[in-house]
Amino acid sequence: MFLLDTDVATLVFHKHERVLARMAKVSSEQIALELVTRLEMLHGRIEAVMKAAKGEELLRAVGGLVKSETFLGQFPIISIDQAAAERFDALRAIKKLKKMDRGDLLQAVIALANDATLVTRNTKDYANVPGLRLENWAD
Repeated sequence: MFLLDTDVATLVFHKHERVLARMAKVSSEQIALELVTRLEMLHGRIEAVMKAAKGEELLRAVGGLVKSETFLGQFPIISIDQAAAERFDALRAIKKLKKMDRGDLLQAVIALANDATLVTRNTKDYANVPGLRLENWAD
């Protein structure tokens, strides 16, 4: 299984040619998103709706939210389960990972718990995570 991190999922959303070409080489059943990507992609869209100051802004924000929800609906969403929670505790105990961005850490534990490859452009962010398989489809 290949899990797209938020950055790569955003590239797919914006139809990045190299990423789409690489995706086409893999069965669609093998590609999923993790819960963190869903949360991160929707966070900004929801904030835009809540902060809209004018009707035109509100309509644009709601349109963006609907577009994002539709996009996310194309993929299975892999959540945090007991195995991921245990990996989370184990990785948090590693000194090198204490300062790792929480979203990145959660994406890593979901990938590890599901024996999946995390697809990311930010391979440096995950370099210290033991056992994590990474691929960069944007290069």
